[in-house]
Amino acid sequence: MATHLKTAEAAAGRAEADSKVRSTVEGILADIEARGDTAVRALSAKFDNWSPENFRLSEQDIEAAMSKVSARDLEDIRFAQANVRRFAEHQKAALQDVEIETEPGVTLGHKNIPVDAVGCYVPGGKYPMVASAHMSVLTAKVAGVKRVVAAAPPFKGGAHPAIVAAMHLAGADEILVLGGVQAIGAMALGTETIAPVDMLVGPGNAFVAEAKRQLYGRVGIDLFAGPTETLVIADDTVDAEICATDLLGQAEHGPTSPAILLTTSEKLARETMAEVERLLSILPTAEIARVSWRDHGEVILCADDAEMLAVANELAFEHVQVMTHDPDYFLDNMTNYGALFLGARTNVAFGDKVIGTNHTLPTKRAGRFTGGLWVGKFLKTCTYQRITTDAASAKIGAYGSRLSMLEGFAGHAEQANIRVRRFGGRNVPYASAAE
Repeated sequence: MATHLKTAEAAAGRAEADSKVRSTVEGILADIEARGDTAVRALSAKFDNWSPENFRLSEQDIEAAMSKVSARDLEDIRFAQANVRRFAEHQKAALQDVEIETEPGVTLGHKNIPVDAVGCYVPGGKYPMVASAHMSVLTAKVAGVKRVVAAAPPFKGGAHPAIVAAMHLAGADEILVLGGVQAIGAMALGTETIAPVDMLVGPGNAFVAEAKRQLYGRVGIDLFAGPTETLVIADDTVDAEICATDLLGQAEHGPTSPAILLTTSEKLARETMAEVERLLSILPTAEIARVSWRDHGEVILCADDAEMLAVANELAFEHVQVMTHDPDYFLDNMTNYGALFLGARTNVAFGDKVIGTNHTLPTKRAGRFTGGLWVGKFLKTCTYQRITTDAASAKIGAYGSRLSMLEGFAGHAEQANIRVRRFGGRNVPYASAAE
């Protein structure tokens, strides 16, 4: 049985805090829907001290922002985007339209149709998340989305140059310097100057996540995202330094980010806990990571790989770093996760920033029923049917008539019956089952 060498401390007041977030977001969205641009401008001034003449950047604004980005940074952004684009293009190529003849004269098919308009939110508060532009904007454009609106909050009194560069190079059609719930609401609901989108994607804080939750149904979303999660599965083939580094690397996201070590080695477990404390004394983001580790960090000792697998599948974490003697065991057998990072040579940061897989992933055990953002999320798989012969129409009609009457749907049955009469030459009484 798995043993907890370190347990997470319960977070007090979570339900009350969630309730306040829900209430605040509900009021903001209602205000945007009622007052449009006026509300958006007032909210931006209130929360971000930002009220420009136009929230949308002009071509000249974009050029000016990009001129502030160093050649090396632009090269790095292009490298990361090339990796994201390459993987997304291969994913899209795997999604084929289908058309088959299921019966003589009966053709069924589906088409993969891109969403018309998507709003991509790129966080820029505590950390300007340049990589989120690659993951959302670029992936949407590879999918074939015609109109991609990208929004990020102001940074030090203006547009963040690197974020703007990433959005522009990724193919954004419109770039807004607008943050928080006001950005989400403006893109989803539309205002006098911002046309509404059909889908919202991208990470954000608790208020952004709640806004997406409340708007879901009116628009599509990528997924319901909570604080980032990291699970390190390790045995004695690696050392404490690398385990501690990988745990704290994600704990710096915020004070509520869970980080858990699963291991079969008690020696590694205890050395990792000690190494975490050492690294917290020198990590520049230790103020945040320390709280996260204290309140949400865990160390779990398991008997063998099978027990680690069972615990990992139950946790269903967003990021799973596997550093064991046989990482492929987890690749072959794990079913609940957002993304796997196999072996000590890779890590979650590679996935977050550069390697090419998407970093918008399921949290809060959503990995049990969904994967993360990918090119397929921007595509609607829509079916169609065609019957090309009278005989096929009459045959399907007879079955359809009887099955409709089995359920008591006389109107459905008559839709079938009229085809039986018209194309099969059979006299079927009105609203009754075909013989």
